[in-house]
Amino acid sequence: MSVAEAVAADPIARFTAFLEQAKRVDRSLLPEPTAFCLATVSADGQPSARMILLKGVDASGFVFYTNYHSRKAEELFATHKAALCFHWQPLEVQVRIEGTVSEVSDAEADAYFASRPRGSQIGAWASEQSQPMQHADDLERRVAEFEKRFGAGAVPRPPHWSGFRVTPARIEFWRSMPSRLHVRERYVREGRSWRMERLFP
Repeated sequence: MSVAEAVAADPIARFTAFLEQAKRVDRSLLPEPTAFCLATVSADGQPSARMILLKGVDASGFVFYTNYHSRKAEELFATHKAALCFHWQPLEVQVRIEGTVSEVSDAEADAYFASRPRGSQIGAWASEQSQPMQHADDLERRVAEFEKRFGAGAVPRPPHWSGFRVTPARIEFWRSMPSRLHVRERYVREGRSWRMERLFP
């Protein structure tokens, strides 16, 4: 099997190849190649979606980090399901992912948190994500409080801040083609392997 055939047979490898291609696009055309839309659903069936950043991908799944008190985290804990959508307009490629959700390990979360800029680390402590603000300067006040608390020392990872891994059950690639004769190829996980099927656009 050639390298190209191996990539085509493995949707994770295929996704990674597109992501690397997206990262080489001029930032004026594609400022944030790791950005994707995360869709979740509440326990009572209300869907919600937001843009966040991918922080890791490998054979085990797609990883992102968040405040565990946020709406997205509450919904992920309630259903353990999510959908992701990447759209790289300059490449005319979209990738849709559906799967089950699990927490990353403490070691993974600690390592990623330690790699973040200090301002982002302080922000993770200061933001009571998704909660109402009583005053317009609440966030700035809390940032100042935690800057004072940690001083010049290391900022530990907050106990309410960690990551999720989406283990994909389906991955669909869409490529734009002339006359709207687009190419859609869906991979469905079957045990340890993948079955690919072509869909009408």
